[in-house]
Amino acid sequence: MARKGAPLLTLEEPNLVDKLRRITHKRSPPTHRLGNAAEKLEPCESMRSGNFEDALLKEMDQANSTSFTVEIEQVAPPKRFSTPSFTLFKGDSDPESHLKHFKSVMILHKADDTLMCKVFVMTLQGSAQDWFHTLPSGSISNFKELTYVFAKEYTSYRIIKKNPDHLFNLRKKFDESLRDYIKRFKAEKANIVGCDDRIASSAFKRGLPTECELYRELTISPCQTLEEVFATAERYALWDDDRIAAMKAAKQADQPVEQASQRNGRINDKDGGKHRLQPQGGAPAVESYTEFTIPIHQILA
Repeated sequence: MARKGAPLLTLEEPNLVDKLRRITHKRSPPTHRLGNAAEKLEPCESMRSGNFEDALLKEMDQANSTSFTVEIEQVAPPKRFSTPSFTLFKGDSDPESHLKHFKSVMILHKADDTLMCKVFVMTLQGSAQDWFHTLPSGSISNFKELTYVFAKEYTSYRIIKKNPDHLFNLRKKFDESLRDYIKRFKAEKANIVGCDDRIASSAFKRGLPTECELYRELTISPCQTLEEVFATAERYALWDDDRIAAMKAAKQADQPVEQASQRNGRINDKDGGKHRLQPQGGAPAVESYTEFTIPIHQILA
């Protein structure tokens, strides 16, 4: 418990070190322990305030600094330049796709290297924007350097391009229509850059069942181009569409007959089959016997 008349000290005191010093001067020599405490608290307080100030200054410097060189920073954009609309990059998608998208939109300004650098940064969002501000100050002097560090940072998000041999893994499913198989094959081929038409034609035929009429047609009359293969496939797809539609119509027509048969079966099950023994008109069934002309003991003998 504090002695009467002694000032209370709290950690929240703004000038704790100065107050400790004043107390030590007013008291007798035995109070030198407070002086020692002041000497110990002084470096701690300066360290704490110093770390906070250093971190604050570093953050402010980072916010005010730029990763571009002075030459890029000082160049103003063209007077009539209007920023186009971009798909923003958030740091969780393919960097190459974003670069292609950016270059396509900025194709009219690709010769202006400084403008390309500044506008590209505007397409970054979230963690990608935070990453850009971690680059060393003045480390980017042209658009090529910017795209290099960008692609390197997000290389793990690159989409692996498929090889043309991937098309040979495609197979027409048992319950898949010919038209759906054609659509699926074209979609997979579109993801392969520079795929040879001869490889695609061979892979398309390989994916068909051998009993398929189109497989037979492509074998007997091989087409020279992929365009001809797809044209032939589209003609057979029309026939396949009609076949599927006819099968569905026949199935729907059979449903009322099957439903009526099922209802009759349930009725017969309920009455134990007696309904089947009743003749038309509701008259009772007449039992019939066979009349023999010789005695029964002679038949059994």
